[in-house]
Amino acid sequence: MPAARHPDPDFATTLQHGLQVLHCFTVGEPALGNKELSERTGLSKATISRLTYTLAARGLVVFDAHLRRYRLGSTALTIGYPLMASLRIRQVARARMKQLADEVGGSVSLGMRDRTRMVYVETCRGHDLSAWRPDIGAAVPMLPTAMGRSWLAQAPHQLRDAVLAQIEASEPGQVQHYEADLARAQADLRRKGFCVSRGAWRSDVQAVGVPIRIPQDGETLVLNCGVLTSRLGPRQLEQGVGPSLVALARSVEADLDAAQ
Repeated sequence: MPAARHPDPDFATTLQHGLQVLHCFTVGEPALGNKELSERTGLSKATISRLTYTLAARGLVVFDAHLRRYRLGSTALTIGYPLMASLRIRQVARARMKQLADEVGGSVSLGMRDRTRMVYVETCRGHDLSAWRPDIGAAVPMLPTAMGRSWLAQAPHQLRDAVLAQIEASEPGQVQHYEADLARAQADLRRKGFCVSRGAWRSDVQAVGVPIRIPQDGETLVLNCGVLTSRLGPRQLEQGVGPSLVALARSVEADLDAAQ
């Protein structure tokens, strides 16, 4: 299926195609050949060959001669470093995030929106479960997660509607499927200060999310705390974990406000 041409003549289509290639690599598929990249992007094999050649020359991908496939190169990692380093909130929140993670035996993370996903920019674990290890740079969907629901619940109507329209375009039916959850998230944020997801993203994990009310470089970040269901007592998520995460968020905001 050929890639659609962008209607804006100022749009750099070649750059878009190169970025499409980079986005094909995932944790589950870290190594891909030109044929697989062509299938995933809808671009011709000749175009893919030119793109991977150029990306490799710039260090963004490397060729694995043994697998005869490409992997992301170290340059892809360095591109994101200036953004991570500029998020001072990570240093402000880290120690308190770790303390809460230890107290509840779960994971406390900080994330920001990437189009229709939330991406971890900091995370602290208070458990040793290798099967559940959220990490910096990992992306999660918005609709089923407490982090995503919290971002959507606090967003201005116009921006929220635009993001939901993007989600619907890529995943038809998902917005309607989670409509009641999103309405509940908005009500919970108003009344309790946090949003909840009970096993919607991972069936064995329950989580709460709290938006940081002081934007960072114009972006609203969200704190999230996830705990294995097996480690939660009755109503512990709402009566213990949620209020504790709200208190953490307010203390971080106070430090950020004092530094301005």
